[in-house]
Parts: sequence; C-alpha cells; structure tokens
Amino acid sequence: MSKIKILVLASDKTGVGKFRSLEPHIFLQNKYPEDFHVDIDFEPQIDNMNYWKQYDMVCFHRTIGRDYDIAPMIIERLNSMGIVTVMDLDDYWLPTVDHPAYHLVVQNKLHEKIMNNLRVSQYVTTTTEIFAQEIKKFNKNVFILPNAINPEEPQFKAETKPSDKIRFGWLGGSSHLKDIQLLEGTFNKLWPLRDKFEVCLCGFDVRGSVTEINKQTNEQKVRPIKPEETVWYQYEKVFTDNYKYVSPEYKDFLMKFKEEKYTGTDTPSYHRIWTRPVTSYAKNYANFDVSLAPIKNHMFNRVKSQLKVIEAGFYKKAIIASDIGPYTIDLKHCLNNGNFVDGNAFLVNEGRNHSDWAKYIKKLLDNPNMVEDMGNRLYETVKPIYDLNVVTETRAQIYKHIAK
Repeated sequence: MSKIKILVLASDKTGVGKFRSLEPHIFLQNKYPEDFHVDIDFEPQIDNMNYWKQYDMVCFHRTIGRDYDIAPMIIERLNSMGIVTVMDLDDYWLPTVDHPAYHLVVQNKLHEKIMNNLRVSQYVTTTTEIFAQEIKKFNKNVFILPNAINPEEPQFKAETKPSDKIRFGWLGGSSHLKDIQLLEGTFNKLWPLRDKFEVCLCGFDVRGSVTEINKQTNEQKVRPIKPEETVWYQYEKVFTDNYKYVSPEYKDFLMKFKEEKYTGTDTPSYHRIWTRPVTSYAKNYANFDVSLAPIKNHMFNRVKSQLKVIEAGFYKKAIIASDIGPYTIDLKHCLNNGNFVDGNAFLVNEGRNHSDWAKYIKKLLDNPNMVEDMGNRLYETVKPIYDLNVVTETRAQIYKHIAK
C-alpha cells in the first residue's frame, strides 16, 4: 500500500494548534514514516486544484482558510474529488455570554459557520465522548482522539522543589473568571491554617489592549491595557481575598505588576507566577503540589477536554476539581463519609462550591501524606491512556481505516 498523503491545516502554532494539529501529526509522521506522508500548512492555496490533488486526506481544525463563509464549499469540493475531509473540534462552537469571545462569535455568526462545516465534513475528530455526543447531532462520523502529552517533552519533566508547606495552584488562561470565582471565600476560611500552605496563581499576564469608542463620534482608539483592567487582576483578588491576606509590603510589590523577584522581609503565602510560552508553560506545575480545577456547569465547560487532569497526572499532582463534564471521565472521588477510599481526586459537587473547596484543601492539610498518594494514583490513571505515543497509534488506525 502506498503512503497516505495528508495535508494538515493548523489553526496556529500555539495552544490548540500545538495539541490538536502540530504535535499529533508530527508524531504520526515520525512514528509511521512508511505509512504516512504529512505536510503542514498555515496558508492553503484555496483556489489551486493541483495543490489539493496532491493529497488523500485533508485535516483541519474548525475551518479551512480564513473565510468561514466559503469553507463548506471548499470541503464539499474536496469530498467530490475523493479527498477525505477530517474536521477537528476541541471546544463547543458557542461560548457562554461571560466568555471573552462570546460577542465576537455571535456578531460574526461563527458558531453557525462552524456547524455548517461539521455538517459537510466526511469525518470529525474530537477530545471526549461527551463532546462527541453533541457533535453527532450534526455529523455521525465522529472519532475520539483525546489531547495527549509527550512525556519526553522537557516542560513535562521539571523538578518540583520540596517544601514544608503544601502548595495549591491554578494554571490556565484568560477566559476563566467565572470558574475562578467559584473559589471566592475559600482562602478566607483557611486563613487560620496559613502556616501550613501556599497558593500559586500561574499564567499571570498583563499584556493586551483595550479599544475605546467615542460615543459622540464613534471613533475607535486602541490603547495598552492597564494591569488593573486585566482578568488576571480579578483572578488575583480571588486568591488573596482582595489582598487582605498579603502584607502591605508584599501588596505594594504586587501592585508594581513587574516580573521580578520579591526581596521583602516577610515570606508570602501567595505567589504570582507569570505566563510562559506554550513550549514551556507546563513547567509551572512544578510550582505546586495540588492542582485546583474549578469550572462552572454549562455546555461550553461540560464538553471541554480533560487536559488539566492529564497535565496534573503526568506531573503526579493531586487534584481537586469540579464534579462536572470532562473531570468525571478519569477522576474518581477518594472520600466516602469523610474516609479515604480507592480514588484519585477530590470532586466538588456543584451545590457545595461554597464549602467543599475549603473542606478538601483542609483535608489534605490534615493528611499531607495523601497529596503524594493521590498524585501517584492520578499518574497511573492517565499514563496508559494519554501518552502521545498511545494516542498516535489510535490516530494511525483511524486514518488508515477512513483512507480506504
């Protein structure tokens, strides 16, 4: 059998592009060089038929090209040419109203255009069975290819330095304010135990811009965002109870919003960890022992991938997570009537956000030996499933099957 020639249209070189397009297909090419020839392109030659005819399969994330309006026509043209079309999707097409991208999506009807692409694509790949069930309302030909980790990638091998305190951390992006706010009041309740723990907020970023519109003239003016206007400032207020639980000296340092070392006389219990590029962001897991993963219960979150669970697992970190959607796939609650049982996580019921985040943090503070035990259990859960080598084997089998 001749090689299957695949064109991968990556959406970007970071974030979703790394996990859904670039690394999976680079691994595929390297692992099965006799079976596949993979080209990756960020600027496809939309109107050049000879360009498309080189390939047996075209894999793309969400859409083909920059123009969503003509994408369904391109997909149907490729189908008619006998070229297999595979659309990948890792997020629900319509964010909630509190998501930063919501108004942009609705204004440009991007959610409708993504659904149009789903309908005409021959096959769809996605991250979880939960999301697959939603996608099947538009396209029955769905395969599960979860996000996966290359365990040999240096950023997943950073050493966690020992500490006499248990460190609780959150690592993520700028679209999670409502999720983070589920933790409000948590650290206030734990303040009497402050000598036993530290808190890390990872990914802090003050870059960006703000567009101001003159109401009289409709003139738009773009200016750099002020640090106190960023969502990260809002995150930090949750983690510090509006800076009540940091010293005046440390607060003054934080309010400079500069990435530099603190040289004050006190030892802070809260740490701001600045953002890293996608090639090294995971090293931030080495800054804490327990990962916090709060998410609100709505469609966008319920169909998200369990990447935060996978990353924490490969770092052997304990995890406390919302008992919702993606976190119910691999996580098993390890408490029964307050006693430890066979599980790998603490899961917070939606109706108990007001109390159980603090309750489970305190449980680990009272039983510090469980932190390492839960981390090891989570590692044993995710390693056999979400190693990129394993998922690449599944991808190869799927592609060979649909290429026929």
